[in-house]
This record gives sequence, structure tokens and C-alpha cells, in this order.
Amino acid sequence: MSGIGADTSRSEQSTVVDAVRVGDELAFTDLSERYRRELQVHCYRMLGSFDDSEDLVQETFLRAWRRRESFQGRSTFRAWLYRIATNACLDFLERHQRHARQPFAPVGGGLAGVDRLPLPQVEVPWLQPYPDRLLEPVAPSEVQPDAAVVAKETIELAFLAAIQHLPPKQRAVLIMRDVLGWSANDTAALLDGTVAAVNSALQRARATLKLHLPERRIEWSSSTDPSEEERAVLQRYVEATERADMVGLAALLREDARFTMPPKPTWFEGRSAIIASWAPAMVGPGAWPGWRHVLTRANRQPAAACYVRGPGESAYRALGLDVLRIEGGVVAEITTFQPQVFPAFGLPLTL
Repeated sequence: MSGIGADTSRSEQSTVVDAVRVGDELAFTDLSERYRRELQVHCYRMLGSFDDSEDLVQETFLRAWRRRESFQGRSTFRAWLYRIATNACLDFLERHQRHARQPFAPVGGGLAGVDRLPLPQVEVPWLQPYPDRLLEPVAPSEVQPDAAVVAKETIELAFLAAIQHLPPKQRAVLIMRDVLGWSANDTAALLDGTVAAVNSALQRARATLKLHLPERRIEWSSSTDPSEEERAVLQRYVEATERADMVGLAALLREDARFTMPPKPTWFEGRSAIIASWAPAMVGPGAWPGWRHVLTRANRQPAAACYVRGPGESAYRALGLDVLRIEGGVVAEITTFQPQVFPAFGLPLTL
């Protein structure tokens, strides 16, 4: 670290040390709050849950104030907070054992009364989306060393789901080393381990990650901005849904597209199965007569909040948040979340 960044860090460390010495909680809290958003993203990666990440950041700040005497200015204040946040997450994961589960795919595309076949992949039922609007205050400029904090390829849902399959400490090592770009020495210090242990954990984590990431993962763009192609596909997806145009929707889906609905264990693999699962709600006697959407973004991916109007109703009620993964101009994956996530996105529950 050099130049203005180094001067700012030294000044901040001095301010923190002074605040600790005189017991100035207000000054200490003000300095801590500067890192709230990026610490929440860090906790979100560790836990896969937006709600839990909010709680763990608050826990981090409480622990930091209680242990303020341990900050001696030998590391940056930011690194010290990351250490506390990481350990808070590890403690949480130890208390709340989480296991990815075996999903089931309906045979014939139905949602009920069908046989189910177990598939080799596993699902992460606690996974929640992260609103892009909360990522913006976190994102540094491209010339800053921590630009990877919110890089698209390390915040997308597929990556978040994949790293949840790692044991907690391997997950922490992978995030610190490959996402945040910390050195092996700094990561070892954060986890009270050795460099050899960190390198070994990282090697195992990378090998496991390859088994759970989509095959085309390396082709994804690292841009944080939506592409024209993504915007166009999302708009066509919304228009086709609101017209109940099943042919149009089918044309937008890749042949091997995937549709999941966490925390439900059911998933659908392939264009035909997905269209068959949607059909009862869009065409026929039991279909919703009215559909509306509000465009948004989650995890650096295009998303649409879906609202439906029942027979004789005037208001549209929240149905779910569809987060799309788009590759080559078609939809490769749709993850639909329940309306409970709407408030985090600033979305109303009725229109």
C-alpha cells in the first residue's frame, strides 16, 4: 500500500487507537460503519444468506467494540474487522450445521402427483439473493486493489451456491485468497493457522469448487454492468410471460436450461420440463389472468419481480423474484425466490 491509501490507513489506525484509548464508542462506531457493506458481502459469501449476513455484521461490530483493546494498530483496521467477521461466521456455521440436500426433478414436468428421480447435483435451500443496489456503495474503482470484492463472477448465484459445498474453513480460505486476493501469510494470520495449512485448504477448495460450478463458468464476463444482450433477453422474457406466450418463452430457454425454487427441493432440468411446469399457471382454466413485472438486478444478474392478479382482483400480488443466468443470448438458468426477499430489494408486495 502506498501514497494516499497508505496515509489514509495510517491516519485511520491512529484514530481507532485513540478512540479505543479514551473509550470513544461514537468515533469507533463511525469508523466501523465505513466497512458495513463490504463486510456484509463477505458474510453473505460465507453463509449464502442475505438475512444472516445482516445479523453477522451486527455481531461483528459488537465483538469489535467488546474486544477493542486487542486492536493495537499492527494491522489495518479493515483487516482486523475482517478477522472478526470471518470468525463470527465460522462460529455461526458451527452452531448451525447446514447440509446441501439432494434435489428432485419431476418426471414429465408436473409439480404434483408425479414420480421423482434423484439427480447427482445438490441444492442449497438457504441460498438468498443479494440486491445489486446494496452492492454499489461497496464497489471500489477499478484501479483499487479490492475491486474483486463485488466482481460479478464471485457474487453470482452459481458461485455462491458452489462455495456453500465447502467446509467452513476451506470456504473462508478460498474467499480470502481467490476472491479478496489476500496473501497466504495474511490469511493464515486471520485464521490463526499456518501458511502450509492455508495452501493445502485452498488446493482442496479449488478442486471441490470445480465439481459444483457450471461447465461454462470460465466463459462468464466479469463486468459488473448488465450487457445489452442481458437487458434484451430479460425484456423478452418479461413480455412473453405477461402475454402467456409459451412458445416465446421456450425460444428464450437453452435446451438444457435449469429452473430451481429455493428452498423448495423440486427442480426442473431442460426446456420441455420447465415449460410444462409453468403451463398450468399461465394457460388453461387455472391460469393467473394477469401478470406484471418490475425489473431489477440481483447478484450482478438480471432479475424480474413477478406479480399476479387473480380472478376478480384489482391488485397484483407478489409471486416471486426470478434471477436469470444468460449465456449466448438465451436463458441458461432461472432461480426463483419467494416474496419474502422483496423488501431487501425495495420492492412492494402489491402493485
